[in-house]
Amino acid sequence: MHGWLHTARFLTTAPQLEFLPDLDVPEVAFVGRSNAGKSTCINTMTQQKRLAFASKTPGRTQSINLFSLGKQGITDAVLADLPGYGYAAVPREAKLRWQRVMGNYLLTRKNLKAVVLLCDPRLGLTELDEILLDVIRPRVADGLNFLILLTKSDKLTRAEANKALSIAQLQSGGGQARLFSALKKQGLDEVARLLWDWTHGVHAAPEPSVVYDEEEPPALD
Repeated sequence: MHGWLHTARFLTTAPQLEFLPDLDVPEVAFVGRSNAGKSTCINTMTQQKRLAFASKTPGRTQSINLFSLGKQGITDAVLADLPGYGYAAVPREAKLRWQRVMGNYLLTRKNLKAVVLLCDPRLGLTELDEILLDVIRPRVADGLNFLILLTKSDKLTRAEANKALSIAQLQSGGGQARLFSALKKQGLDEVARLLWDWTHGVHAAPEPSVVYDEEEPPALD
């Protein structure tokens, strides 16, 4: 699974939906508020330092970037890195335009198999995250895989991690929630397994989210 993720390579970038190629392989979209750690997460999972570009000015990257996955140069899945949202310095008109683009993508992309929403657990889900959840909830009900990934979890105490994971699981609306830390490599194995299963038609029952008690620290994979 990790070796498969390490094959990630840039495929294309699209400023509008009409520039996205029609693909018949499973696609997994990564979405999240600016500064949620989306680029860092993708780069950590693929073991590449600059596959996903983290702009020095959050919110300025306004294209959908696709990365292909597959050994021996054969694409069997695609990761879609959607623009971060919610950054205050971005003009309102640009925000509204990208809200429409992202909403249309999440509702209409035919080969979309899963959505990973990255969230800083110290802030919790914001109003914009909730709007995104409302957009995709019908597709999740129809079988779209959904994961809330709590990034930067190394910054949480055991009690905070326990609480954040429980809340996120409730908010996932039938999806799943996981803790993730790029710094400590926490959650890498779990997320890699989910991505593989979702894109390769594995329908095994998902493992329950682990809630840590006060005496048991989160495992650092």
